[in-house]
Amino acid sequence: MRIPLTLFLAVLLAATATAKPRTVHVFVALCDNEHQGIVPVPKALGNGRDLNGNLYWGAAYGVRSWFKRSADWKLVGSVPADDPAVLERLLFKHAKADVYLLADAYDGARIRSCVQDFLLAANGQQAVPVTQEGTALSFGGGADLVAYVGHDGLMDFAVAPAYGAPPAAPRDAIVLACYSKHFFGPQLQQAGATPLLWTTHLMAPEAYTLTAALSGWVAREPATAVRERAAQAYNTYQKCGINGARKLLVTGY
Repeated sequence: MRIPLTLFLAVLLAATATAKPRTVHVFVALCDNEHQGIVPVPKALGNGRDLNGNLYWGAAYGVRSWFKRSADWKLVGSVPADDPAVLERLLFKHAKADVYLLADAYDGARIRSCVQDFLLAANGQQAVPVTQEGTALSFGGGADLVAYVGHDGLMDFAVAPAYGAPPAAPRDAIVLACYSKHFFGPQLQQAGATPLLWTTHLMAPEAYTLTAALSGWVAREPATAVRERAAQAYNTYQKCGINGARKLLVTGY
């Protein structure tokens, strides 16, 4: 049976009108020489409360700086955060797709809170509502993708989040931290999340890898293509060799 063109267009318009923007929530644990078990970085980069100079936030390859310079992402503005552990919360909008990104900068001394909040969000908990120009957006446990950027705190301490039942629609997760597949693997399995990208070895968790991976995710590419984008970007900046980058950045359990 042939569907009348007018009916087809009406259905298409209705689907478009009800489609919700996709959302990404990025949890950044600011680099902290004093409170994290890291090889110390220069003092200007390793102050866990210095938003402007921090290695993972305000420095050249930090999340805030990199996304603000990106042609693919536009800064919408700052958003108030109820949690005192979050020193800054920024909302970005993709330049071409209906995708919003919320980035949280956590006090480096509160890295445990950052890790636990990320894991609970991966489990679908702690939704963070944001309204942008009349559009209701949901981050935290309501996001389609959650990402953690920073030192792998699970190398230093244990966490025991109170996970609920795995969500019916598992959300994607990215973990840019050293050895994140090994240390975050058991937790993300309990949370019921799908690891889109994580690491097998030491790495520099800088934002070019994240934006490259997100480019593939926004375009709804398969996980293997997302991982390849990330590996290509990592090799470009780290000069580690593409084979090394592919071994470092992997997808799935």
